[in-house]
Amino acid sequence: MRRNVWLLAILLIAVLLGINNTIYYFTSKTTLEERLRGELNDIAGQIQLSIELSRTGSEKFQEQIGRELRAASIAAEFALNPDIDKVTNAQLVELKKKLDMVDITLLERTKDNIILSKSSNPKQIGYKTSTWKPWYEAFNQLFDNRQVTIPWGQSLTNFWTGPFEFSTTDTNNIYKWGYYYDGTANYIIDPFISYESRQRAYDEATGVNQLIGRTLRANSSLLEIAVINPQTFLSGSLTSITDNGDKLKHITQNPIINGTYIYRHNEDQRNVKLANDSNHPVWINEKINNKHVIKAFIPVDIDKVASILNEKGQPINRYVLTLVSDYQTIEDTLDRQFVNIGLIVGVVTLLSLVVVYLAVTGYRKSQDKLVRRTQETYVDEINQLFQAIRAQRHDFINHAQMIQSLAQMNKFDELKEYATDLTGEIRGVNDMIGIGNPALAALIRSKISQAEPLKIHLETSFSDISKLSLGVKSLDLTRMLGNLIDNAFDEVADYPEEERFVRIRIYEKSGFMEFAVSNPCHNPEKLKDKPLFLSGYSDKQTGHSGLGLVIVKSIVEQYNGTVRVSFDETDDVTFTIRIPY
Repeated sequence: MRRNVWLLAILLIAVLLGINNTIYYFTSKTTLEERLRGELNDIAGQIQLSIELSRTGSEKFQEQIGRELRAASIAAEFALNPDIDKVTNAQLVELKKKLDMVDITLLERTKDNIILSKSSNPKQIGYKTSTWKPWYEAFNQLFDNRQVTIPWGQSLTNFWTGPFEFSTTDTNNIYKWGYYYDGTANYIIDPFISYESRQRAYDEATGVNQLIGRTLRANSSLLEIAVINPQTFLSGSLTSITDNGDKLKHITQNPIINGTYIYRHNEDQRNVKLANDSNHPVWINEKINNKHVIKAFIPVDIDKVASILNEKGQPINRYVLTLVSDYQTIEDTLDRQFVNIGLIVGVVTLLSLVVVYLAVTGYRKSQDKLVRRTQETYVDEINQLFQAIRAQRHDFINHAQMIQSLAQMNKFDELKEYATDLTGEIRGVNDMIGIGNPALAALIRSKISQAEPLKIHLETSFSDISKLSLGVKSLDLTRMLGNLIDNAFDEVADYPEEERFVRIRIYEKSGFMEFAVSNPCHNPEKLKDKPLFLSGYSDKQTGHSGLGLVIVKSIVEQYNGTVRVSFDETDDVTFTIRIPY
């Protein structure tokens, strides 16, 4: 039975260790995910700041290009006749070379439109601009007010320029146009330059895409970074059809402003919209492109600029930054930790089993030793009792002869003294026999013999112990009382002789038997609030195992009984055992 209990305890420990390991695994997983999110937030913050610096720098560089276009327009105005009919395309070809422009075009206002009337590039001539929104609105404001007030682009005195964009007349190249009109001429002067000749070198050195590339190379766990236009991302890439029937893409309305968009998920549009509308980051933990990743959607507020527009051509004030991180780094860390923890748990479990085995083996040996010692004591005590009875029977004739001799010699005083001594000895033996329980009688006889040389006065009191033999083994009875009496002897042995007394009371109460052992205690405080019944605890000198009261308590509990310690006003300590019957 005990072996099964120990096995059950070991199994329970193993289960608890397994549960603890599992909890630790998932706790570590959550912690690592939160740490990764924190790292991504930090990286996102750094990228956001860098992107804004790079984008703002690019915008400022475009403004410088705008001023260059305005200066070229003013120079062209001085070189050309103010009447458009007197300007030739050949003059514009020569002028564009001198000013280092891609081309120069002149815009003329008609009754119902504004057209490209003259140009250094023949392919430009004849295009109507009424469908070029919001450029057409800007042209009319220049003609009417000499100042453009639409909420995007760059407005200077008598001048306006938009962002780099694909051209309606040339859908394969990206240009930036400047428009100048001060009322001196009857046309708008439109010089323009290409992205390749001005902006490209700047973007390659300090642009957002270069910044994203360097960030990805510096962070091995990052797989992708993208700057998303939340307005056009929901509707997809926007194109329009030119007058020539060509498809025209608009850079300013691209869904992916910068970076790449390879790690696509079917919930991306919803998450981009959620991040943009709530202005709070959105996180997903999914498998994309056969790779377990964490993807973040982080909204970034910006000032309205001409280079990022919604589907209606209006500037937006927020984009969404997405970062994709490889979850494999977390899985690898968790796997390593799980293996390490498993090894630790295995080693600890094995060591625990060894320790438990050694403890159980040692405890059993100790218990067996105590049981053997108790059995030997029990046998010795029974033998002593029988020896006393046999001795009395053996000496009966001698006692009788002695009494007869003293009577014949009329030595009545000596006869009385002799009879008194003989009666006391017989009464003591008869009292032991009268207890009715051989084991208890032998124990008391033994303890009386043990008390005599120690000058300990042992008092016994027995009251109605007919129920004593019901359910209590003699060996257990001897072990319980023997340990309590020995503890009492140990306590009073060093006291003055007049204080060396121990009381033993055994009596029956309603429904239970009660055993009480009392003795004086000079320092009761040393026992109060102490773990007296804890294995190994002892207030005695070295050499005591601290198992006596533990054995008493374990035996009492086997019989559903109780054991308690109490102190009276005279500082006597009493250990009381109650066992139901």
